Amino acid sequence: MANHKSAAKRDRQAKMARLRNRMNKSAMKTAIRQVEDALTAGSEEQAKAALKAAIPVICKTSTKGTIHKKTAARKVSRLTKRVNKMLPLT
Repeated sequence: MANHKSAAKRDRQAKMARLRNRMNKSAMKTAIRQVEDALTAGSEEQAKAALKAAIPVICKTSTKGTIHKKTAARKVSRLTKRVNKMLPLT
């Protein structure tokens, strides 16, 4: 337990930040899971739509500071590569 007023405030702020980070990360994981589900189903249009919806969520998670920006870039890159790989070459 915090012994000082400032330490108690810091504890409250840390709890709120932890909840915010968990919420952002959970939304990101859900968006990624939707892309992966579309890939396993083999639905080309659904995978493209899910990827288009997931990219802003991943970027927002990094902008909020929940994950590092290079981690977000890596996740977007790998998802995009997987979606493009399932598409036929033109």
